[in-house]
Formats: sequence, C-alpha cells, structure tokens
Amino acid sequence: MHRGGIARFLIAGASVSALAAAVPAQADTLQEALTQAYQDNPTLLAARAQQRAIDENVPINEAPGIPSINATGSYTEFIKKSPNSFTAPDRTLRIGPTLTVPVYAGGAIKNSVKAAEERVDAGQADLRAIESAIFNQVVAAYMDVLRGQALVSLSANQVQVLSVNVQATSDRFEIGDLTRTDVAQSQSRLALAQGDLRNAQANLINARETYIQLVGEAPKDLQPPPPLPNLPASVEVAVDEALANNPDLIANKERAAAAGFDTEVAGSGRLPNVSLFANGGYTDYLGTLARGVGGAAQTETTANAGVQVSIPIFQGGLPAARQRQAQARETAALEQVIATERDVIAQVRAAWSSWQASLAVIESSQVAVDAADLSLEGVRAENSIGSRTILDVLNAEQELLNARVQLVTARRNAYVAGFTLLAAMGRAEARDLGFLGEGVLYDPAVNYERVRGRVWDWDRDPEPMPSSTRTVDVPAPDASVPADSENTIETR
Repeated sequence: MHRGGIARFLIAGASVSALAAAVPAQADTLQEALTQAYQDNPTLLAARAQQRAIDENVPINEAPGIPSINATGSYTEFIKKSPNSFTAPDRTLRIGPTLTVPVYAGGAIKNSVKAAEERVDAGQADLRAIESAIFNQVVAAYMDVLRGQALVSLSANQVQVLSVNVQATSDRFEIGDLTRTDVAQSQSRLALAQGDLRNAQANLINARETYIQLVGEAPKDLQPPPPLPNLPASVEVAVDEALANNPDLIANKERAAAAGFDTEVAGSGRLPNVSLFANGGYTDYLGTLARGVGGAAQTETTANAGVQVSIPIFQGGLPAARQRQAQARETAALEQVIATERDVIAQVRAAWSSWQASLAVIESSQVAVDAADLSLEGVRAENSIGSRTILDVLNAEQELLNARVQLVTARRNAYVAGFTLLAAMGRAEARDLGFLGEGVLYDPAVNYERVRGRVWDWDRDPEPMPSSTRTVDVPAPDASVPADSENTIETR
C-alpha cells in the first residue's frame, strides 16, 4: 500500500464532504476527527513524553565515558593538637579540583550506549503502535456514532410506523373489521419498538461519549467516511506487509537487539578499568602554620597526575551470574519476537476474515433489504383485501427493520475491519494517512537529536505542563440525530 493512496482517500473524503449540498457549517469529517485526536489525545501525548524520557537514556549511558571534573573544598579548625607538634596550624582552608578521564571500561559504556540506542528505536516503534491504536479507536468510535444515529433513526421510524398501525388497527376494530387480538398484537409490537428505541438512544449516547473521550470534542454532524483505498488483494500480501512494517514486531526486534548488548555489558565486569586522573590543590593555613613564624609559607599549591588501573581478580561469581541473567533475558526477548510475530499474523488474518465477512454480509443484507421492502409492500396490499392478517404485516415490518439494521451494522463492521487490517499492516499512522503537513507531523527523532549531544549539567527543559484539553466542559451528549442519518453510513 502506498502513502499517496491513503492521502488521496482522506483528501477525497474531505472533498466529498465539501461538495455535499446539505452539509451544515460545523460538520465533522473523519479527517478532522483523526487530526484532533493526533494533536490532543492525552494517551498519545503521554506516549510522546514517555519516548522523550527514553531518549535521555542515551546521554545518561554516555556520561560515564565523558571526562568529569569535580572540586572539593574544606575548612578545618584544629581544636586540640598534638603536644609534640610545634608547626601544626590552627586552621586550614583547602580547595582542590579533580579531572578524571575514562580510558577503558571493558566495553561496558560502549555496549550500554548501543543498548540505549536500540531501545530508543524500540520506543519510537511503540509510539507508532500507540498512534495507530488511537486512530483505530477513533475510526471505530466515529463509525459507532454513525451506526448509532442510523439505528436510532430506524427505530424512531419503526415506532412511528407502528403507532400508525395501532391507530389504524384500533379504528378497524371499532367498526368490527378486526378483532381485539389484532389490536393487542399491534400494541405489543409498538411497546417492543419503543423499548428498542430507548436502547438505541442509550447506545448512541455511549458512542458519543467514547468519541468525546478519544477526540476531545463532541461529534456535531459526522459525515460519511471516504472509502478505504489500497487494501491488500489477498491475505498473503497483508501478512507480508505486516511482517515488514508492524510497529509492535519492529519494537520487539529492537528490544532483542538491546538485550544482546546488555549481555556484553554484564560480561564486562570481568575486565580491567583504566582511567587518567589529574588533581590540583590549594591550601591556606590562614596565618597559623608554625604559629606564623617568619619564613613559613602560609599558602601552598600542589598538583599530580597519573593512571589508575583496576583489575578484578575474584568477585565471588558476580560477573558470571550477571551475564547468565542477561543471557536469559536475551533469550526471553528473542522468544517474544516470535510470539509477537505470531500475534501479528493472527491479527492480520482475523482482520482480513472480518473484513471479507462484513463485505459479504453487506451484499446479502442489501438483497434482504430490497426483498423485505418488496415483501412488506405486497403483504400490506394483501392485507387490505383480507388475504393477510395484521400479524403478517407486523412480521414483514420487523423483517425489513432487521435487514436494515444488519446492513447498517455490516457497513460499520466492514469499515472498522478494513482500517484494523491497515493498522496491523503498519499502514494506519499519521505519516501514512497524509492528512498533516510536515510542520505539524510529530517526529520523535527531532527530540532524540536535540538531547543527544547535550553535556551541560544545568541544562533543563521548561516546567512540565499538560497540553491536552479536558472534557469536563463538553456538554453531555443526547440522542438527537441529524436528518438522513440512516444514510450516513452508506460508504462501502
């Protein structure tokens, strides 16, 4: 699948909405919902912040390999001196800097940095997965609202039709054309339809609440979604695409590579450590050395430099235990790669199956709707001449409603399954959908490059502040539906 194709899908969807004659001024499109979630969803924003924290592991692991400077100072007051010391000062002030230059650490620093870099890559893949999951949820919520509106519209229409039926049946009963049983049957169906309407309204409100939770704004007048383009021609193509691009699989491969470097770090505990050092010192006896006798210097400076080598001889098996532990974790990470691969394959095949099944249900449901509509028309005509009962009419009306509900649900399921398939293939992220410009698209590599070379100890970022908006002020949604809501989920 190509990014340009998905970009055309979203642009085409926006164009269709713009050209629709009866679209209100504040209509929502799927593109707008995804954009709002991309910029304002707190789960996604938190994941980005978490990735920025992971980025810092690289400079944290690089720091032990960078020369360091420390300074110490002390002031000492000698309260009781040795009676045999005739030159000891009464007090001293000492200041001394120390420079340490790491030379060799058994490969621990180098491999720690490599492991941190692999985990940065894994974190970026995780961020892609979270972004894709949020988009998948937004698409499902968007389609659930459309489906909910359609079902409320169908249920309300059914209540209206059955209300007319009850009135007509009662009128015919009054003139002796029908029995009380016919009236009771009509009243029973009306009561059930009213209950179904209340359930449909509650489900619509729940779908709108989910939309608000994900997008941060209430859905106003959702427009039909554009068709999904460039879906795979076969399940085999989908699996191949997923094995190459699924972010969860990529992340676990990076973690397995990082675990390999962790094993090398653990083994470095057996090897020598070499560093260079240089010390300087300044001492001021504050005029008290040798009781201030002339000729005794009251200040002095010193300096020294050298090489320090630390060679482990015996550590009670600690390095070996650490390395065996790291090797076990590396094995676990490698097994997790296989487990994730299996999971990805299962996700893709399941999403493909659901998508294909929903498409087939759409086709059969459309036939059922057309047939049920024709059947209802015939049953009503036959009832008017006495060859069909009121129960036959009621059953035909219910069959038509059931077929329409199944059609609406199948269209929702097909769209969500198609997008889920794209997500499993690693092709349902902002960079693939193409609805954001380069200046708006969040690139986690920018922060990584920003912090990679920063070595100043007092370098800080601005104080943390949340940037997502709260939904406490968003009015509670109701179950009202716009006109023609039954047809807003017609996209195949």
